Amino acid sequence: MSELVFVRHGQASFGTESYDRLSDAGFKQVKHLARHWDNLGESFHHLYAGELRRQQETAGELLRHIEEKHREIKTNPAFNEYDSDPLIRIYLRDHAEEGAFHPELSLPIANERLFQRVFEAATAKWIAGELRPSEQDQDFESFRDFQSRVHNAMDELMASHQRGSKVLVSTSGGVIALALQRALDFPDRQVIATNWLVHNSSVTRILYGNGRVSLSQFNSLSHLEAPDLRHMVTYR
Repeated sequence: MSELVFVRHGQASFGTESYDRLSDAGFKQVKHLARHWDNLGESFHHLYAGELRRQQETAGELLRHIEEKHREIKTNPAFNEYDSDPLIRIYLRDHAEEGAFHPELSLPIANERLFQRVFEAATAKWIAGELRPSEQDQDFESFRDFQSRVHNAMDELMASHQRGSKVLVSTSGGVIALALQRALDFPDRQVIATNWLVHNSSVTRILYGNGRVSLSQFNSLSHLEAPDLRHMVTYR
């Protein structure tokens, strides 16, 4: 059997000018994972990452665990996270009253609890196919398109790397949720609920081979289980 090992990026910089970079805590989370793998002697044959900065920075901290002849980050935009901004923008434009949100509410939303409420409402509409982009919403990606690009990218990796390959993928929570859907065949409505569960720097492992795809580990935080590190466990 071969293995896809997904790592969610470390904590990003929510509430700052650029969300798309690791926070100081995010770098520490990933460094702890790298040291944990050092202690286990863990190594991989290939490393892929989306092109987002937080995904690339996470991959860079893990690069030393790739066997030397393939020690590079292979960038694949198919592993980018979905862009939540157009989802929220369209939701607030067309559905704010329905969700009991203030009609003048707009991005950016600095309050984390309010952001989460809007985010959950917007993604529910997104998965149901009820967000209608206008001509100005060129950055909008439908849920079906997001789902197809992730599942197709997984299939391409599994076809390209067989015979006991261990492939590391540095990505984001939404992508990992779809990877689980590919392995477990659960319904679309559970994808975002699964997305909310994925911790920063967590590890998810999927085995494949002989026509089978199966989950062997989800959302592992073995590198942060020591009592003095548990305060570093984050979702966002």
